Amino acid sequence: MGASAVAGSAGCGEEAGDPNAEKINFGYIGDWNGTSLLAVAQKQGLWAKHGLDASIKVFTNGPLQVQALQTGDLDYGYIGPGAFWLPASGQAKIIAINTIGAADRVIAQPGITSVAGLRGRKVGVPEGTSGDMILTLALQKAGLTNADVERVPLDASTLVSAFASKQIDAAGFWYPAIATIKKTIPDLVELAKNDDFTDTVAFPNAFVAGNAVPAARTAKVVAVLREANDYRATHRDAAIAATAELLKLKVEDVTADAANSRTLTTAELDAATKDGTIAKWLTGMGDYFVGAGKLPQQADPASYYLGDVYTGAA
Repeated sequence: MGASAVAGSAGCGEEAGDPNAEKINFGYIGDWNGTSLLAVAQKQGLWAKHGLDASIKVFTNGPLQVQALQTGDLDYGYIGPGAFWLPASGQAKIIAINTIGAADRVIAQPGITSVAGLRGRKVGVPEGTSGDMILTLALQKAGLTNADVERVPLDASTLVSAFASKQIDAAGFWYPAIATIKKTIPDLVELAKNDDFTDTVAFPNAFVAGNAVPAARTAKVVAVLREANDYRATHRDAAIAATAELLKLKVEDVTADAANSRTLTTAELDAATKDGTIAKWLTGMGDYFVGAGKLPQQADPASYYLGDVYTGAA
């Protein structure tokens, strides 16, 4: 993974430079879901507490981070639900579920009133992301397939400008980037959202590790994520402020972004791991990915979700 895939990077301030700390490279996406636990860990000194020196790097999507995991440029990263087929196909390990997302939408230019109305139109989508996932699900629900629209693969930043300049008719995309588009096209139409599909599939996002990363190091990272998750659950305003500071965004913008996800406590994630709920989510997503042609066959969640590592770090 070359530097061109990385939008920027940040060290961890006073935690960097400890000669006894184990150095790790951690990727993230610059939004509430992808950043908040890392922002809390940095602000609360959790990396140093657990003997780690973390260098964090921002990426535009999950698939780029998985590529970086495979080349060794990253040790850990963050992926949205649309990229879960990558660990399911053996390309990474999920080490922690983060939140349940509700930020994804199929959006269209004013005048397009239904998903069925997308037939033959140009639809932008960041491939292998939750935008791809919400688009495919919405098309299926409307009795269409991806072959019925003119898919235009775009990265997130290019999609914003392409939609705003009306070079595409619709998109599978997400907040907070949609809020940026609304500044130019305030009357854009939202044709589908995550909540339309809760009966069939969940939209969890997660932290992942490279396959070659030592288990002992991952146990330390999971301990940080668990502690940061507990802090986020009980100090939401402080977590939002820390995220806004790291991303150099307004607190109100991060607050609005945070409203598009459901935060789970560490205790809830432990319970969901032990009672098979997370395995059920992953199996449901696996069915989707098989149907969408991303996976050749369903994979056992236990082969790529390190649930024992997560609960074992309690």
